[in-house]
Amino acid sequence: MTEVSDREPPRRRVPAPARSSKPGGSARPAKPGSQRRPGPGARPARRPAPPRAKAPRVIRLGSPRPRLRLVSLALALVLIAFVVRLLQVQAVDASEYTAKAEKNRYLSRTLAAARGGITDRNGVDLAISVDANDITADPTLFTRKATRISDAPEQAAALLGPILGKDTDELAAKLRTEKTRYVVLARRQTPQVWTQIKDLKSTLAEKAGEGGPANILAGVLQEPSSKRVYPNGDLGAGILGWVNADGKGGGGIEQQLNGDLSGKDGEIRYAQSGGRQVPTAGSTEKPAVAGSEVELTIDRDIQWAAQHAIAEQVEKSKADRGYVIVQDNRTGEILAMANSPGFDPNDLSRADGGALHNWSLEDAYEPGSTAKVMSMAAVLEEGAATPATHVTVPNRLHRGDRLFKDDIDHPTWYLTLNGVLAKSSNIGTILATGQLGKSQEAANKVLHSYLRKFGIGGYTGLDFPGETKGILAPADQWSTSQQYTIPFGQGVSVNAMQAASVYSTIANGGVRVEPTLVRGTKGADGQFTPAAKAKKTRVVSEKTAKTLAHMLESVVDDEEGTGAKARIPGYRVAGKTGTANRVDPATGRYRGYTSSFAGFAPADNPRVTVYCAIQNATKGSYFGGQICGPVYKEVLEFALKTLQVPPTGDTTDRLPVTFTP
Repeated sequence: MTEVSDREPPRRRVPAPARSSKPGGSARPAKPGSQRRPGPGARPARRPAPPRAKAPRVIRLGSPRPRLRLVSLALALVLIAFVVRLLQVQAVDASEYTAKAEKNRYLSRTLAAARGGITDRNGVDLAISVDANDITADPTLFTRKATRISDAPEQAAALLGPILGKDTDELAAKLRTEKTRYVVLARRQTPQVWTQIKDLKSTLAEKAGEGGPANILAGVLQEPSSKRVYPNGDLGAGILGWVNADGKGGGGIEQQLNGDLSGKDGEIRYAQSGGRQVPTAGSTEKPAVAGSEVELTIDRDIQWAAQHAIAEQVEKSKADRGYVIVQDNRTGEILAMANSPGFDPNDLSRADGGALHNWSLEDAYEPGSTAKVMSMAAVLEEGAATPATHVTVPNRLHRGDRLFKDDIDHPTWYLTLNGVLAKSSNIGTILATGQLGKSQEAANKVLHSYLRKFGIGGYTGLDFPGETKGILAPADQWSTSQQYTIPFGQGVSVNAMQAASVYSTIANGGVRVEPTLVRGTKGADGQFTPAAKAKKTRVVSEKTAKTLAHMLESVVDDEEGTGAKARIPGYRVAGKTGTANRVDPATGRYRGYTSSFAGFAPADNPRVTVYCAIQNATKGSYFGGQICGPVYKEVLEFALKTLQVPPTGDTTDRLPVTFTP
């Protein structure tokens, strides 16, 4: 059996006709025998296929999966870095970044305490504080980034310099300060200065709003402050002192009591934006505590009279300087302490550096004959002599290695001890103090002890800045000349307050009351706290003090006395003149004179002590009675009237000045 296949039999492939080699040409005839001749029943030949178009080239792309994986990995790493940084900022270092943010956002500013005023004993203002402004700036608002101006600090400084009176280079340097948002351009400027700056800022802001350049003063700000003002100008400047640029006392009471006057500063902390406070962000504030008001013992009117009198005489005498002290001898309170030349603490730029002192306390000089009252006090208290004791005074006296004389040549004088004081005899004083001991050394020790009790060689108790305690060597160190010159006021140095205190001690019945300048203070609560009571020390007996007061009257009232120019009608006046060789501070040698006058009134019931000294008078007389006597009288008379001290209305028997041998 034959197996039949289910496959289709193979199709016969008919050869294609030969193609013409040329388009449109006929086909090339086939070779003989290569093509069958068509026969009956034969399939017609196939037409040739048209030529095929060339297929376009296909570009196969790589797989995108590797790239997607790489991008995903990169994004994952970035996100991981952000997450790590976020964790560091918000978790690990959160407190540190919070502190930095707070530092940049919040500003702390000191709230200056109002400085307490200074008044005289009657409540008259001598020093006050008025409203002022500290001109400040935010340097970050002057950068090129903030202003789009490369020299914004220089332009701003050029505008501010003339208003603030400051050097423009200095201001520009402050405005370029880096790493801070706060600099002080000028302190304690008047409200008028800030008004000028505000007006200028407004003008620049308007121009900037109209499309002009940026407001280069936008970063200039102000803080409330205060400025020290002295309503009476130079009155009492040596006592008051001044306040420096930092708001601290630079001299006088301002320096001495700076802690009481300045109070305690407060502080405010607030959020800021662009250098301005954000009201809605809240703030914390520690209030400032105002300083205490200080009441001095000074009487403004008496101070004015003393200052006027000494300034006029210093100018008239062409002297280096002079000072006057007025003291209530019963209480030790200083009613006036005047210096000439002085200065105006409102404008220190015009002050002479040499005048920025209270020379009444800072100047040490040899007092001369005004010191003889201490020698006489020692002689009377020790019972070595009485006012009527006879003292024969030659024209010259030889002691040690020196020959001593009085201020004028004279024949032998026959004086009482009272006359020695009245005529201010150096020789008579040497002879009288020589009786204080059996030997000169013993007499020196006795005299030294009295000088110390009168306050010589020690501080006055005022604790005033720059005060000198003078010079008093121990008795066993006195040179050969000093043991004879110290009794009449040479070879020992004092300040004017010490010299005045000696006479107040005599006027107060022999009791020394430490001088005082401050009566008390009034705190922010309005409570007045009186100053501590002055220390009192008995120096000589009341009897000796009264005898000395009587003897000092002879200096002024007697025709033989040297202080006739100090007489005041209706009052019994006690006084003593002094004319001493002056040590020139520049050379350390004697040059010129110290002229002085000291005393008190009424002599029978003392109330006021006045001391005057003038250094190196170069025109007219240099004798103390001649140039200081008139000042003493003018000031004392004014003080007696101001304090309403009634005239004495009584006379006294004059003590004898001379005797007949």
